[in-house]
Amino acid sequence: MTLSLRMAWRNLWRNKRRTWLTATAMAFSNVLLVFMIALQFGSYDMMIDNTLKVFSGQLQVQGEGYQENPKLETVVPDVLAVAGDLRKALPHAHVAPRAAAFALVSSEERSFGVQLIGVDPDSEPAVSTLPGLVVEGRYLSDPNASEIVIGAAMGRNLKVSAGDEITLLGSGRDGSFAAGVVTVVGFFETGSADMDRSFAEIPLDYFQDTFAMRGAGNSVAVALNSLDDVPNAMKAARAVAQPRGLAVLDWEALHPGLKQAIQADLSSAWFMYSVLIVLVAFSVLNTQLMSVMERTREFGVMSALGIKPRRLASLVMLETSLMAVIGLAIGVALGWAVSAYFSVHGFSYPGMEEMAQRFNLPGAMYPSVTFGTMMLGPSVVFLFCLLAAIYPALRLFRLRPVEAMRAV
Repeated sequence: MTLSLRMAWRNLWRNKRRTWLTATAMAFSNVLLVFMIALQFGSYDMMIDNTLKVFSGQLQVQGEGYQENPKLETVVPDVLAVAGDLRKALPHAHVAPRAAAFALVSSEERSFGVQLIGVDPDSEPAVSTLPGLVVEGRYLSDPNASEIVIGAAMGRNLKVSAGDEITLLGSGRDGSFAAGVVTVVGFFETGSADMDRSFAEIPLDYFQDTFAMRGAGNSVAVALNSLDDVPNAMKAARAVAQPRGLAVLDWEALHPGLKQAIQADLSSAWFMYSVLIVLVAFSVLNTQLMSVMERTREFGVMSALGIKPRRLASLVMLETSLMAVIGLAIGVALGWAVSAYFSVHGFSYPGMEEMAQRFNLPGAMYPSVTFGTMMLGPSVVFLFCLLAAIYPALRLFRLRPVEAMRAV
């Protein structure tokens, strides 16, 4: 094996220019793949994180079946006590109890349906970015006050401004008639048209009084520092929820469409990556095929001396492997350096920061520098380079020593 390795290394540098051109093509493709895949997975992490921070949190405790059929009657009994126990079980997490109902909101001129959320004004800002998206007025402050924050689009539809009163009409948990008059104290803009025209928040205590909740809620949202904390947090949350007959849902169960969107985007991205990988593979095929054809006489002599075609083919494959290793090493090193730099300083393009500020989001993307993102693309390139060398290697099995030694 050592002799074969030495021969392969020597043969590789017979034509230094061709070897370096092919290895450089591999390295360049590996740099692109490492950075783009790291940036893509980093953008996925940011997309998930930003989506969850807007409202839902990384996991929620709900009444059994509430996610599939969100009815007011499917409750978390004594929701404040459940939230308190979750804070003890997850000391590094942020916990926010909530209740939700559908109601009719009416101004002097118009009426619209709305999803009404009862929130704790003290704990909600740590779980949701929505309080930071208030563009006019202020967010909720008094847990017992009859006040409301609504989407800017809803405010325009209702033709109300900060300080105006609107009427709430709905059905209570016990089937009673729920009604109240609340003061609009603020307007938010999330960037989602549906949310801005059909979503509103009021203090949880006021919600419970109005909708006859008797201390119950419909969910408890939990915000964690990282998605990596979700599995351990799920175990701790189940220890609190299951004795009460409650369900614990992670972000994938809360947002099934989000994971599907990521998978669809990843599939389309790999189609583009495949084009780059195939081009590199054809470059390797051309290089090794030329190398085999140029050394036909040499291979004929070696075959006449008793060396089997299998050994000759393995020599060609070993040369390809060494060249691919050079391209992989250089590409991964440079790709890691580029990705590591942008993982600290962030990657942005013109206009991204201004757009992100509008939605209370980070103004840059940060590549995800992990072993997987660093090696995924280069490993596929390495594999395709070996596959591309199979055809030149197989030609040696059809080699006829006498004819090969006469080749020029």
